[in-house]
Amino acid sequence: MSTPTTTESQTLWFIDTVARVLVDGEETNGNYSVVDSVGPRGNMPPLHVHRREDEVFHVVEGQLTVFLPGEQVELNAGDTLRAPCGVPHTYRVESDTCRWLVFCQPAGFEEFVRAVSEPASSSELPPANRPHDLDAIAAAAAAAGIELLGPPGALPV
Repeated sequence: MSTPTTTESQTLWFIDTVARVLVDGEETNGNYSVVDSVGPRGNMPPLHVHRREDEVFHVVEGQLTVFLPGEQVELNAGDTLRAPCGVPHTYRVESDTCRWLVFCQPAGFEEFVRAVSEPASSSELPPANRPHDLDAIAAAAAAAGIELLGPPGALPV
């Protein structure tokens, strides 16, 4: 029988969101990870594709639209959607704020989150319009097997 483990989750400012790594790949022998995210209305990362893992979005509170090639899926609290490995996608927060869980299999996405985040001074959203080092974000994404395909607002075709 395996022993349950608990990750000490540090609150992070992950670009324009608040994130906490709930389950680290080290705990699961690299099988999966779970990240808790909160974002403000309009939050939308660059169009991207994960080359190593499936990404599953589960909305806890609020509304999120996930854009996949040829479709957009509106998710409300309790809804779940899988963005398969190798499929370009992005999302947009539609409510004032949205809280969602990101499950990735295999693990590794949580390391990207940590690489481009800074410790949050509180669980509040980061200040709007704070500067980002886009080259560092792109390099960390590439190191994590995430290919950026377009700027925020670009949609998959």
